[in-house]
Amino acid sequence: MKKNPIIPFVQSMRKHINSGTILLLATAAALIVANSPFSKFYFELFEDTYFSIDFHFWHLKKPFYYWINDGLMAIFFLLIGLEIKRELIIGELSSLQKALVPLVAAIGGMVVPALFYVAVNSTNADIIDGWAIPMATDIAFALGIMAILGKRVPIELKVLLTSLAIVDDLGAVLTIAIYYTDTIIWGYLALSIASWILLFLLGRFGVRSLFVFLIIGVLLVWYPMLKSGVHATVAGVMIAFTIPIRRKFDSGSFQKSIHEAIGHFKNGSGENESDILNHAQYGAIENIEDHCKDVTSPLQRLEHQLHAICLYGIMPIFAFANTGIDFRKVNLSEVASSGVSVGIILGLFFGKVIGIVSFIYIFRGLKVIELPKKLLLNQYIGTGFLAGIGFTMSIFITDLAFHGAAIADTAKMAIILASLLSGIAGFTILSRSKES
Repeated sequence: MKKNPIIPFVQSMRKHINSGTILLLATAAALIVANSPFSKFYFELFEDTYFSIDFHFWHLKKPFYYWINDGLMAIFFLLIGLEIKRELIIGELSSLQKALVPLVAAIGGMVVPALFYVAVNSTNADIIDGWAIPMATDIAFALGIMAILGKRVPIELKVLLTSLAIVDDLGAVLTIAIYYTDTIIWGYLALSIASWILLFLLGRFGVRSLFVFLIIGVLLVWYPMLKSGVHATVAGVMIAFTIPIRRKFDSGSFQKSIHEAIGHFKNGSGENESDILNHAQYGAIENIEDHCKDVTSPLQRLEHQLHAICLYGIMPIFAFANTGIDFRKVNLSEVASSGVSVGIILGLFFGKVIGIVSFIYIFRGLKVIELPKKLLLNQYIGTGFLAGIGFTMSIFITDLAFHGAAIADTAKMAIILASLLSGIAGFTILSRSKES
């Protein structure tokens, strides 16, 4: 029986709507605490509380804030890398014909917002580094809003937004690796790359143990990458691309092995049923567990395991640690007039939708891409607005561009405002799209 391609997206909708709600609650909690009598404790917890690891060649002493942004977020980027690899091999980006529409849309959705920001801030060298902030799309919030709309949003739009966001993530990773790296310590970088090649070869030679990939990945890819000066989250994506996607058993072999194991279980059953399995039954159960593991690829298993950890753990923790803005220390008139905030709001709210929709229709006019006939212009516009919800990745890039600078809070407020406006606009347009 052919697998329905819609099912993974339906499951993804359910996950993202819940994680989007949790992200929203985490952001609200951060803003409340940062402006309460507990604000001093909040900022001291993340900025002045240090954790250290000292184990042989491992020597790390970082504030709690850095453990979240360089450590936990590397796991989030590992998940992003797994999703990118899956889509490139068997998903919506696996062929040129499939990939062209989201690729074109994503390029427009990255280039035009960046140009908006640069146009506003081209003469200010102190803040031009924020040009990549409005390039990002927050998949959790965007898909969460689509999930709320349910059947009013065609599955083709959900696939487009998901694929577009994955290409966006790849663009963000490349930007972080290339632009937001100041000084490189080449010895550490060489060790990280050599270890990455080792992992790749292990996968090619049939190693399937996730423990092996993750332990080598953390010790010899992530840690040297962190020490090299290149942002450590890049290592997460690098590790993801070494995780094997091939499974050990095909479906036919799996069914045959399961039937055999069930037969052993039945043969091992005695006349008297007991709460304690005998050795034959327990052995059969272990065989079934092994077969279930072997019929799924290591990539699929790891992606499944990381989804809940990232969506319900790491991303809310990141949001809580990074969106605590003390309004008492922020000049609201500066937020309204600052080139940073104007550039971000124009980029996310206008640049995203203009870039996505214009590139789609320009390349359709050039006959480079072909669009589904049943989709309407206003549905693409609504999707373009939802892609303007930058939030998680935009805030992450803000930290790279302006960490420690007073302008960082202004940028974060602009991201929250622009994401809110984009979400409202996208929801409103898509909810009425059937009327056209």
